[in-house]
Amino acid sequence: MKADRLVAALLFLQERGRVTVPEVAAELDVSERTARRDLEALAAAGIPVYAQRGRGGGWSLVGGARTNLTGLTADEIRALFLVAGPLATTPELRTTLRKLVQALPATLRGGAEAASRAAAVDGTDWSRNPVTAEAPHRAALQRSVVDGTRIRLGYAGAGKPAAVRLVDPLGLVAKAGVEYLVAGTEKGLRTFRLSRVTSVEPTGEPAHRPAGFDLATAWRELAGAMEDRLYAVTARARVEPGAVALLARLSGGRLRVGGPLPDGWTEVWVDGPAPRALAAHLSGLGARVEVLEPPEVREWLARLGAELTGLYGPPPDPGPPPATGPG
Repeated sequence: MKADRLVAALLFLQERGRVTVPEVAAELDVSERTARRDLEALAAAGIPVYAQRGRGGGWSLVGGARTNLTGLTADEIRALFLVAGPLATTPELRTTLRKLVQALPATLRGGAEAASRAAAVDGTDWSRNPVTAEAPHRAALQRSVVDGTRIRLGYAGAGKPAAVRLVDPLGLVAKAGVEYLVAGTEKGLRTFRLSRVTSVEPTGEPAHRPAGFDLATAWRELAGAMEDRLYAVTARARVEPGAVALLARLSGGRLRVGGPLPDGWTEVWVDGPAPRALAAHLSGLGARVEVLEPPEVREWLARLGAELTGLYGPPPDPGPPPATGPG
């Protein structure tokens, strides 16, 4: 006798209040004999279910009682639906939430439904572009993580052709709208962007999970290494006062603002992954920012300026026409 069938029978009983054996059989797609045995099993398990014989009879919960199958408090249920509600964009999630709502007592159901409607998630940026690229292999990766199965992962790195590698999937992480797989490889823990996964093939072998592995701790270490690369170079600059707020928006958390300089401009420090990338980032402010150091960033700014002048500047003066002698 399947436990999930007994749960389904109890939920059906809670929803209807009173049910007949033929109704339960039709709902669960079983014989009437099996349906009757399931109802009797609920009663034997201590669920307050009783049968009333005769016309208009049926099976009911004693006194119309309801059973809280979840064991969650009202605050826990609200918190769950506040998070899960905006994410219920797939049929599976919507079905799961509906089932959970039916499993709640009437006193908690209204709050859960209200919480599921209290928030929304917009998956696009202000340019109407998706924040997270579609990851067609997400479901397969989720299964491999949950089942603990080693996989052959097809993956195309940035600017590289796809290659297949053997990995041990350990968890999925979403950061700033981008999803990553954390996996063990022959070179240690690595992250793989889901939008760049080209194939997932389970090997049937158990994945190796390091002793004491904690996904949150591992991600903090991996993310820290990636962030260190974003802060590899620091430029000290002077910025026109009216441009400090703009530079702050463009730089995110990689700008540190100092005090005013004698000329009225503001001293700042900006971090970047490399001199060339940092120069390209600052060049958009034109003469409203002057990099003071390091010299590598100044050199790249000079190169960019020369390239832009050559492309967009006025054509060179051809000079006076050559003199011609008497004819």
